[in-house]
Amino acid sequence: MLTKFESKSARVKGLAFHPVRPWICASLHNGVIQLWDYRVGTIIDRFEEHDGPVRGIDFHLKEPLLVSGGDDYKVKVWDYKLRRCLFTLLGHLDYIRTVQFHPNPTVFPWILSASDDQTLRLWNHETRSCLSVLTGHNHYVMCASFHLSEDLIVSASLDQTVRVWDTAGLRKKQTGESAGASPSLGGIGAYGGLGMGSNGMGQTNGVGGSGGSTAAATALNVQAELFGTNDVIVKYVLEGHDRGVNWAAFHPTLPLLASAADDRQVKLWRMSETKAWEVDTLRGHANNVSCCLFHPRHDLVVSNSEDRSIRVWDVSKRVGVQTFRREGDRFWILAAHRRQNLLAAGHDSGMIVFKLERERPASTLGAGKLYYVRGRELFCHDYSRSGSGSTSGVDIPLASLRRVGQQAQTDGIGSAPRFLAYNHHNATEGNILVCSDVDGGCYELVTFALSGTGGSVSDGKRGSCLGPAVFLGQNRFAVLERAANRHIIVKNLNNETTKRVTPPAPNVDLIFDGGASGRIILRSDDRAILFEVQSRRVLGELSATKLKSVVWSPDGSKVALMCKYGVVIADRQFEQLCSITDTVRIKSGTWDSSPDGGTASQMFVFTTLHHVKYVLPTGDTGTVRTLENPLYATRIVNDELFCLDREARARVVSLDTTEAKFKLALSQKRYGQVMKMVRHSRLCGRAIVSYLQSKGFPEVALHFVREPKQRFRLALACGNIEAAMESAFALEQ
Repeated sequence: MLTKFESKSARVKGLAFHPVRPWICASLHNGVIQLWDYRVGTIIDRFEEHDGPVRGIDFHLKEPLLVSGGDDYKVKVWDYKLRRCLFTLLGHLDYIRTVQFHPNPTVFPWILSASDDQTLRLWNHETRSCLSVLTGHNHYVMCASFHLSEDLIVSASLDQTVRVWDTAGLRKKQTGESAGASPSLGGIGAYGGLGMGSNGMGQTNGVGGSGGSTAAATALNVQAELFGTNDVIVKYVLEGHDRGVNWAAFHPTLPLLASAADDRQVKLWRMSETKAWEVDTLRGHANNVSCCLFHPRHDLVVSNSEDRSIRVWDVSKRVGVQTFRREGDRFWILAAHRRQNLLAAGHDSGMIVFKLERERPASTLGAGKLYYVRGRELFCHDYSRSGSGSTSGVDIPLASLRRVGQQAQTDGIGSAPRFLAYNHHNATEGNILVCSDVDGGCYELVTFALSGTGGSVSDGKRGSCLGPAVFLGQNRFAVLERAANRHIIVKNLNNETTKRVTPPAPNVDLIFDGGASGRIILRSDDRAILFEVQSRRVLGELSATKLKSVVWSPDGSKVALMCKYGVVIADRQFEQLCSITDTVRIKSGTWDSSPDGGTASQMFVFTTLHHVKYVLPTGDTGTVRTLENPLYATRIVNDELFCLDREARARVVSLDTTEAKFKLALSQKRYGQVMKMVRHSRLCGRAIVSYLQSKGFPEVALHFVREPKQRFRLALACGNIEAAMESAFALEQ
């Protein structure tokens, strides 16, 4: 489990992700609604108007609206841009448990609410009226939600049932379709002669003569209030839990349901057109199960419980595959992001936003090709060959990776490979080490011919290791032992141990490529140590907080140590050249390898969640462009950034690195190139002028400035009297 964000607050009873922005809304037991930015970890706003706990919360998909429901029997609709409550919907007679906007809000401006008054209500938030009251449960209704695409609603109640409701009748009535053969339209009881109108509740279409129409409408309204309307009908009642049901959820695409109850069980149900039945029971929780949902991307059910744990279940195998526990905090609610691989859970003292697995595809560069894993296949992406419709090269499948271990058979819970290492020291055949975190960490050695496409993958070369494995030479590689003493173990390509080396520092937990044969970089606490295995000596040491990966420049002269929130650049001897920090997590990075232009091995380009940035060995840094989705940089040639997306598809992004090249040319004193760029590039703005001044190049800055006052100052600074006089005359006039 990867925790992305944690908040401390009163007990969280309701959670909702914003559909687009990196926001999450939490409704608390003390009556406050908090709006958080989970990417930077700050609170954006708080809404306080409810009396008592707020249990239900939801974002509108298109408009800046929030809906909340609380123990004060009120459904409130808020505008989070105007930062105020727009209106309150009254009608429920007891605590409101959940509220939800319809998933297709442009067609259906509906809100669904579930309450302890044993009813569900459908509201129109545009007309601010109640459309329908759904009666049938005979105990508190704990939750209710719409199906993503069908005319269905599911509700769970402490009467030990789950009910599925059909809203087709109400849809037809609301959108004015002919009522046709829909069973849910027609007369209502004694008012059968009237017929329900097509304009919503209590408005007739004048079927009963004009004189009595208002009286009839009033009568209908009263009728609807007391007994509910029959434009929403019960399709199935699912019985099987032995205690009250706390939660029920639809599968986003398949005809499946999951329900969670006080009998400590999660049940899976299947629906057909005519009936619904129980498929299986997932047992394992030790207390009331408070919430459950289907993972939006993978074949998983996630549930949480008052037993202080979150459990992940494999739907196809119907077994529990993961458990995450908290000390002393009971879990109450779960939410899943619609588009991203993010989940959130609310507990007694706040909430967590988390992922079940990393989304960075395992990849490595080797001999001008990119090797990466997609699904269970190892691919080689050849940049030099252009395939059909792709300019960035072609994908060649190399080998299928067998997954060993019980947990590794389930996708989506972190069983995929995390690190790949290519053997640069071996020119005769291809060797790749595939490392994953399954069962505490393991590696597999894949060997293939460099000329052909299909790799003769030799099986059985596996073992356990901690973190990535590293090639030391043509026929040796090093792994870090999982045992307590953490030896560095050197093996040959037959997977036989040839040497055991004690690390030079305690607490070494990762090893990385050392940039030359026989060398490795060790991570120990917040330090990076360059270590020569054969002579067992420390060649250099640097401070690198939360070091994640290491990237050597193509000519091997520099190394970039990529930390969680920064990049440290050092030379081959491990002397630090510069260090920069960022506010957002750094995702990936690569050195420029353009054949000309003087930027090769001089410009390091890295990506964060939404930006591409550069850093030069001088410490200069800047932003190159924004990204819609996170990308993982693999190489950069001639202002083209080659990268992998989270689906492990190769992509090419064009960059404009003029600013970086300009700063680089300045620092390397290539003034000819500087003046050429001054004349021909679209470099302008105060930032460049102030940069040139701060670096002591006022004469270059002079070429950018036309405004006489600034020109006068710059001309004096660089002793250009003619230009200063010229500006003075211009100012005088």
